[in-house]
Amino acid sequence: MLRIPSVPIPELILALVLALFITACGSDAKLPPLANDAVILAFGNSLTYGTGAKQGEDYPNVLAQATGRTVVNEGIPGEESDAGLARLPAVLDQTRPDLVILGHGGNDLLRKRNLTQTQTNLRRMAALAQAQGASVVLLGIPKPGLFLGTHPMYRELAEELGVPLEDGALADILSDAALKTDSIHPNASGYAKLAAALHELLRRSGALD
Repeated sequence: MLRIPSVPIPELILALVLALFITACGSDAKLPPLANDAVILAFGNSLTYGTGAKQGEDYPNVLAQATGRTVVNEGIPGEESDAGLARLPAVLDQTRPDLVILGHGGNDLLRKRNLTQTQTNLRRMAALAQAQGASVVLLGIPKPGLFLGTHPMYRELAEELGVPLEDGALADILSDAALKTDSIHPNASGYAKLAAALHELLRRSGALD
């Protein structure tokens, strides 16, 4: 028999309201409009690089076609957040982006690195981008497990920083066998769906018309 945990109704309602509030804080954050010649930096690991799909089928390339903006793919497969933090300043100096899509931390989660340190690294990456005048969007990475969902640290960080969060696309994609190459990487169709979700987030946040 299925047993439903005994949780007082008021506490359950409060938890649901708080969860919705945290999600809304990230997803409803606003961004300045991107000029036609704006540069978007996609920074991350294999999910940004496009592992699992052919060259040109990665989400940054698909997003560039959808937005008409330059999207620079700076994904390095296997990279953890501490290495990403060390790499980012040089990438920012080279690309001078108007917007950074930060999709990092997945390898930290897979390898069970210290979550507090991972979140600190992500926070510092966002701060580096913002210090150069770039807007930041967080890409939520799923928490490893049987039932995939974005790890809560991304929602917490989006709320703290007041930046938009793409909160569900990757979890949905990696829950659908037709959209992935393996357990942690989308295929071409999956990356196209991720690009579409990010495009919609940028439109909803005001960065795109």
